Amino acid sequence: MPEGDILARTARRLDEALAGREVVRSDIRWPTAATVDLVGRTVLGTASYGKHLLTRFDDDRTLHTHLRMDGSWRVARTGSPGARAASPAVRVVLANATWTGVGELIGMLDVVPTRDEHTLIGHLGPDLLAPDFDTVGLPEALRRYAARGATPVCEVLLDQTVVAGIGTIYMADSLFLERIWPWTPAAEVPHPGRLLRVARAMMQRSVGSSSPSTTGEVYRGRTTWVHGRLREPCRRCGAPVRRGLAGHPPMERPAYFCGVCQAPPTATTG
Repeated sequence: MPEGDILARTARRLDEALAGREVVRSDIRWPTAATVDLVGRTVLGTASYGKHLLTRFDDDRTLHTHLRMDGSWRVARTGSPGARAASPAVRVVLANATWTGVGELIGMLDVVPTRDEHTLIGHLGPDLLAPDFDTVGLPEALRRYAARGATPVCEVLLDQTVVAGIGTIYMADSLFLERIWPWTPAAEVPHPGRLLRVARAMMQRSVGSSSPSTTGEVYRGRTTWVHGRLREPCRRCGAPVRRGLAGHPPMERPAYFCGVCQAPPTATTG
């Protein structure tokens, strides 16, 4: 599933193509929004929040999309073959005279009054990439984190109601950099604020990258520390990277780690 950095980059790409321009083609192929027509409206901009995208229009409506596992947005020049959007995978098309945004295999889609965006994302924790995260978001994220107590830290980092935007890549790599065994109880992690800042710093570097990827595949195993590198040598000590599971069926997710650099706490006996 694309993580917060990919959503931020996608929002930026959609802004470059659509923001400030009038919609000349609107095609929403979603049962609950199939009758919505956005032709004639001007796109004000697209913002990301965690793993969600909010495209806002000048009539005080918002198009909310979530990519889930397989979704993506792409941009093509209007009138080009790529803008035809004839594939059955297409869920939404927004076009202006110059550019066309095509959403494929979108996992969630809503059109709501902009004032009601909170009904879709209000349950989430602070956005890890928000400009004010260090001053406003971090204290709230740590409050929510503390409430998870004995829950394994790998599960807490993936919980979007604690902090929004982290997925399996940045969960695994931030824990590796901090030498934390993924199943350490959250309450026993010595510096959770530093852990969140590490994840944020990595995501910020990705957002600033010039790579055109909006799926995240470029990061899986090629430039990651441990994620996606099962049985490959640890970049720090050379031991083979291992994989476990975070969470419980049917919602478990892979958790990659180094068994040497991230050894579990040693049990003590009296």
